[in-house]
Amino acid sequence: MQSTMMNVPLSIHHFLERAGTIFERNTIVSRLPDKSLRRHTYGQWHRRTLQLASALQRAGLNKGDRVATLCWNHHAHLEAYFGIPAAGGVMHTLNLRLSPDEIGWIAADAKDRFLIVDDVLLPLYRQMAHLHAFEKVLVFPFSGAAVPADLADYEIFIAGGDAEGFAPAEHDENDPVAICYTSGTTGRPKGVA
Repeated sequence: MQSTMMNVPLSIHHFLERAGTIFERNTIVSRLPDKSLRRHTYGQWHRRTLQLASALQRAGLNKGDRVATLCWNHHAHLEAYFGIPAAGGVMHTLNLRLSPDEIGWIAADAKDRFLIVDDVLLPLYRQMAHLHAFEKVLVFPFSGAAVPADLADYEIFIAGGDAEGFAPAEHDENDPVAICYTSGTTGRPKGVA
């Protein structure tokens, strides 16, 4: 018996579409800082992820540009994991357990253009901001607090994206979709005491 293999390029776009269509009604649960639970469906996540991707492109994100995240593990960070590559960008998770100097050096070395940061991590961001100037800082109101006026509100930003008319950026299966710097294995970055 002869088996037939489908020749389908590997892409995380397939995961995004599959979750948003086949598992549209399945629930995603994440915990907020006040210990309450946030529930929404994969269908809602799919729509918000496409809104993020569309909004990033509208903000000028080009294929291969880096978008850093400084976030805890929650639903908006999941949106970033798929929305940044869908926009053609490369997701760069910054390790929030490193020192501010190390985080700033890494962001500068990676040439991150944008940053998505949880509002509860703004004190950490403020400590490293002098080391790398992001073009746009999107603050996810994780705690529910108001976003500082000098930064962009993530929810308002993605509301400007078009989920319906958006098509994920084409990419080859060998194109980068994420980067991550190792830590504690190669010594300190240059200039960090």
